[in-house]
Order: sequence, then C-alpha cells, then structure tokens
Amino acid sequence: MASEKEIKEIYENGMNILEDLTNNVQEIQEQLLEEILKRNAGTEYLSRFFPNGQADNQSFKTNVPIITYEDIQPYIDRIANGETSSILLAYRIIQFLLSTGTSGGQPKLIPMTAESFEKRMSDLLLSDLVTRKCFSGSDEGKSLYLYFIKPEMETPSGLKASFFTTFYFKTESFKNGLAKFCTSPIDTILCLDNKQSMFCQLLTGLLQRDEVVRFGSTFASVLARTIKFLEDYWRELCSNIRTGYLSDWIIDPGCKNAMSLILTRPNRELANSIQQICEDKSWEGIIVKLWPKIKYIHCIITGSMSQYVSLLEFYGGGIPLVSPIYNSSESSFGINLKPLSKPFDVSYTFLPNTAYFEFLPVSKDGEGKAQETWTDDEPVDLANVKLGRYYEVVVTTLAGLYRYTVGDVLKVTGFYNKSPQFQFVERRNVVLSIDVDKTTEEDLSKAIMKAKLILEPLGIMLTTYSSYADTSLTPGRYVLFWELKMKGSNDLPKLDAKIMEQCCCMVEESFDFTYKSHRKGGAISALEVRVVKHGTFDELMDFYVSKGVSVAQYKPPSCLKSEEAVMILNSGMVGKFFSPKTMF
Repeated sequence: MASEKEIKEIYENGMNILEDLTNNVQEIQEQLLEEILKRNAGTEYLSRFFPNGQADNQSFKTNVPIITYEDIQPYIDRIANGETSSILLAYRIIQFLLSTGTSGGQPKLIPMTAESFEKRMSDLLLSDLVTRKCFSGSDEGKSLYLYFIKPEMETPSGLKASFFTTFYFKTESFKNGLAKFCTSPIDTILCLDNKQSMFCQLLTGLLQRDEVVRFGSTFASVLARTIKFLEDYWRELCSNIRTGYLSDWIIDPGCKNAMSLILTRPNRELANSIQQICEDKSWEGIIVKLWPKIKYIHCIITGSMSQYVSLLEFYGGGIPLVSPIYNSSESSFGINLKPLSKPFDVSYTFLPNTAYFEFLPVSKDGEGKAQETWTDDEPVDLANVKLGRYYEVVVTTLAGLYRYTVGDVLKVTGFYNKSPQFQFVERRNVVLSIDVDKTTEEDLSKAIMKAKLILEPLGIMLTTYSSYADTSLTPGRYVLFWELKMKGSNDLPKLDAKIMEQCCCMVEESFDFTYKSHRKGGAISALEVRVVKHGTFDELMDFYVSKGVSVAQYKPPSCLKSEEAVMILNSGMVGKFFSPKTMF
C-alpha cells in the first residue's frame, strides 16, 4: 500500500506527473498493454487466443474477443472457489471488489491486485491535488466527508470481497492520506451500523464547524441522505453538544471511544447557534450556514447522480459542486481537471497508466439517441478517439480483465495535451422498454429536467426520481416516481392536476420519434407520474442497503427492475397523474 512518503511525493510532484502522463498517451498505453501481455499471455484464459505463442499488441486486438462480465465469470468463480488466480492473471489477487449492483442485479466480483490498487490511489491523490489547487485556503482546514463501510464477504477460497470504499478505508493509505484531513475519526467511519456512524460523523463535524472547509462523500446520493438525517436528528445533535453527553443509543465501542475524546464538555453557545440555524423554516443554504468556511461540495454528480444537482445547489447555497473522478469497480478511468465546471458540463481526462483503453464507436440517431448496437467500425484506442464522437469504453486491466465492456457510453468533449476528455452520457444497459421502444437513462434524465422547470417557478423541488415499465396492462406504460417538496420546507406541495398533467406532457414530448409513434398508434399508454411522500426514496435506499449495497456506493436506480423496489415506492404514493389519453 502507498506509504506516507509516496503520498507526499504525489502531492509535491503531482502536476509534473500529470503533464507527463497526458503528453505521452500513446506510448504509455502501448507499453502498458505490452506489460500486461508479457505477464499474462500464458494464463489459461489468454493462452487459447495465442496458439502460436505470439502475444503482441496487434495479435491481442485481432484475436482476443470483446467480452462482458458473463464471459469471464466462470474463471472468477473458479478462483473464488479455491483455484489459483494464475488461470486468469500472473499476479496474486489480494481481494475481490464488489460492484454496486443497484441497477443490474447481484454485485459482480472484480479481481484486485496490490498494483491495481496503487493505480487507483494515484488517481485519487492526483484528483485531490487538482481540486485543492483551485480553491485557495482549502489546505488549511478539515474535510467533513461522510464515509461508510459494509461487512466484508469471504469466498470459499479465503479471499475477501468488499466494496472498494470498505477496503480503502481500512488501509494505511487512507489513514496516512485523506483521513488526516477529515473531521470524522477512523472508528466512526469503520462502524458497521450506518445510523450510529452517520450520527457520530455529523456530531464531530458540528463540533468542529469552524474548521470545516470541504463537505462531501463518494456520491451525491449519500449527501442527500445526510441532509435528510440532519433534518431528523439536529435537535438530538444539539442536545449532545449542549450537555456534553453522547446519546445512549450510540453503543458501538469504536464510536463511543472516539466520541469520548471529542465530546469532552458541554458547549451551550455552539448548541444554541446550531439550533437557531436549523429552526429557520427554510433550509436553503443550510450547509454553508452550519459550516461557514466551506469552499466546495465534493462528490460524484454525473450519471445517475445528476438528479441530485438541484437539491445540493439549494442546500449548498451556491457553493461549487466538484465532481472529482470517474471510476468503477472494474477500473479507474480519469479525473476532472476543471473542478469549477458546472455540474452538467463536467468532463473527465483519461489517465493512460491505469488501464489499456479501447473505444467502441456508438452511433447516434438524429435526436442524439444511442443506437441499440455498436457501429461496424473497429474499436479505436485512447489516442485516436475523435472530438464530438460517442463511444462505449472497453478496458484491459492489470487485474485480469481483458477487452471488458464496462457499459458506459461517453462523449469526447476535448483534449488536455494529448489525453482525451470524456463526458459521461449514459449506462448502455439502463433502459425503459415496452415492446420495440427503448428509452435510455440519458433520454429519461433530459425529459425530466425539462419537466421540472414547470414546477420550479411554483417553489416546488423535484428531489429525486425513478421509473419502471408497467406491463401489467395492455398496452403498457412508463411510470415515473417523483419525490417533491417545497423549497422552504419539507411539506408536501399542493399538487395542481393541470400542472402535473403539463409535466407528464413535457416528459412525453421530450422523448424520441419512436416513442411518439408508438404512443400515437396506441402501442404505449399515457405516461404516469406517481408522487411519493418525503422520505420514500430513503426507504428505497434502505432496501438496497439491506440487500448488501454499501451506503457509500449507493447509486439510485433510474430504472427499476425489482418488484419489491416498485412496491416500496408505491407504498409512499400520495398522488398519481397522467398525460392525456391522446397526444401527438
């Protein structure tokens, strides 16, 4: 794992490292692929593609097929069940990473080696360095970062499997690096009870409110959850601060010990200040009111997290939202070199030393919609992507994934030196589907963003959403779940049927020609919006967490596949609205 000396070197020489990486993209990529093949060409998996023993870069691209997880899963399962990792890669697997699995079912097992972990760490540190350079004085304070873990699983082989955050927060790299800048003691982060952990982390953050200059977490969904928790528990947090005593229900030994070193005396003045802020009917700007020295909010806000942008802008009171890095369980990809970019303009600069990247060209129709299949073009490498084109990313990693499709569709938006910059567009496999119509995550997000503009002048906020294809009736229809609230309070807004019908119409009008044709021809029924009460999506998150998803890596599903998840949202329904039966 990265030593304190190595971490210091990255912080001191990071910008020079970044310039070197982005100026030598082609050379670094080819060298990396050569090294991967040199090590692993003799493994059971790869050797069958090189019958003559010639495993060079070109034969790799010619002979090795592009795959999905299902193609490589038998090898991973064999390793998890006790066979040697050398059937897939030469270096020892130290751990399996779990994918988040929220949208696509059960989590996947992704191999990780010590070397692949170091590559991820380098990207995290470089990203942190770039962000800090954009905000003067951010080095002088602390970070209120809400971090959580899940219990590790043990495979029959003895290898553990966990989410990356769980593994990372237990390493010396974290303890020697980012943890030193955090308000949360390590023991509160490592607490397995998310409620106790959240309470203690918020309590330590409030006790140190004058030192906090950064507020964040891994994903925007975690911060949305944090604000809801603060709404529910601010009075009890103030009581702890006022009396100097920790709530009796905090029973985790690590949390109790950590808090005994911080909550050492009553502080009536601080408690009164926090109470006065939280008693205000409007919580607009609550984050900067509670932590007045905060310079930015730090979390992933692209992809499915973009639905939380307006919520964080409201509670943040205009503080910049920084989306630092693009990564997945399979690989780290790139970092945001323009931290001050507007949330919907964020692009990530790919770093060529983390994995070997190829890109499958994705065609777009006249309305900018990704087609169902790839084009007939051959995959292109990182140095040869074209500005303005759309691609699906394919990775070959140091940890045993070879020409593996991640499922993300990206758009090339520019270049930093010779390294391409990509904007996340959508997850290819996340679609609403009825018969021949398929509506993608990007289509849905754009349509809902237009519809919510109808509500905003009325002081109504769309805090989060999801959807599913209801095929219980014929013809089927798309159903949207919306959680709404008034800007000045958590009160459920009075819903005008005509206004909500306009929202339904706007969503449908924003969909593509194929959808409109089927809707006009009667093959799809009128779109439905179901409004749910405040906190219903927290119950959905609790459901997925109970199924093994980590709070720290929870990605709200924009399209529901689980009947149980649909039932949870239906249980919170307070109103339903439809488009007119005939449209277009």
